Amino acid sequence: MEFERPGIIRPPSEHASYFLPLTSGCSNNTCTFCGYYGSKLRMREVDDIKKEIDAMVLYVQHGIHLPTVPDIVYAVLQSWEQRRVFLQDGDALVYPFPKLKEVIEYLNEKFPCLERIGIYATPQDVLRKSLDELRTLRELKLGIAYMGVESGDDEVLQKVGKGVNHAQLVEAGRKAKQAGIILSVTVILGLGGVEGSGRHALEAAKVLTEIDPEYAGALTLTLVPGTPLYEQWEQGNFSLITPLDSLKELKMIVENADFTDCFFSSMHASNYYSVRGKLPQDKSRMLRELEAILAKGDPALLRPEFLRGL
Repeated sequence: MEFERPGIIRPPSEHASYFLPLTSGCSNNTCTFCGYYGSKLRMREVDDIKKEIDAMVLYVQHGIHLPTVPDIVYAVLQSWEQRRVFLQDGDALVYPFPKLKEVIEYLNEKFPCLERIGIYATPQDVLRKSLDELRTLRELKLGIAYMGVESGDDEVLQKVGKGVNHAQLVEAGRKAKQAGIILSVTVILGLGGVEGSGRHALEAAKVLTEIDPEYAGALTLTLVPGTPLYEQWEQGNFSLITPLDSLKELKMIVENADFTDCFFSSMHASNYYSVRGKLPQDKSRMLRELEAILAKGDPALLRPEFLRGL
């Protein structure tokens, strides 16, 4: 079956990257909160990827458009600075190592000035790769992996179909770091619902402490129609926390997570309030900001629902 190019879903920090699809969908398609739930993972042929890289070269060096190349390729290339590439889709690190190595080597050959290649990775992806394989990818400029942790609470992780437990999350995170790959991880505020809110936040702080990533971010649960968690909410089997309670969880995470040197942010559009800073250096300031907004207790000070997004 012909590979169908996925839409562009990327971390905010990859806004200036070229988006090169290796896969579509996600191998871990059982997360009950995720739009990839039930998606079919498809692998793109190496030759097809190389043809796109060749088309990139023709455009960058000579301004040539090929009629067989999708318009989105040229739309992205117009503003591309040739410094960064982000490999799609939901977990491109699942791509078989020999093929992934071949693609990245070809990318480096054609664009030797590349500074960094980024990728989404599930914890399972990291655990499946050997440490030597990850180190080889790092030598080929795979510089950052974005990994969804979601929670550190084993009960929550099991309920949402994450497919790994707290210990495996820590193992995967530490393995990526040991390979020299910068790690950016995310947790999801509200994923434990009302009943599990406090435990979810504390366990999220604990798993972040144990992984000790270079970057960490908090998102706030946004229910996606058609997913199992959305249906559970509709049926009254899952209770959403309030916007102010999401800030209480955020405060608990900032307060209880201990990092060596981490940039922590809740700037994502799903969040009701944004804080950012280096931890531990900015912990006191960030906590003061959150305490001040919580003390006022005014929902009008938070991001309105119509401005929230995935």
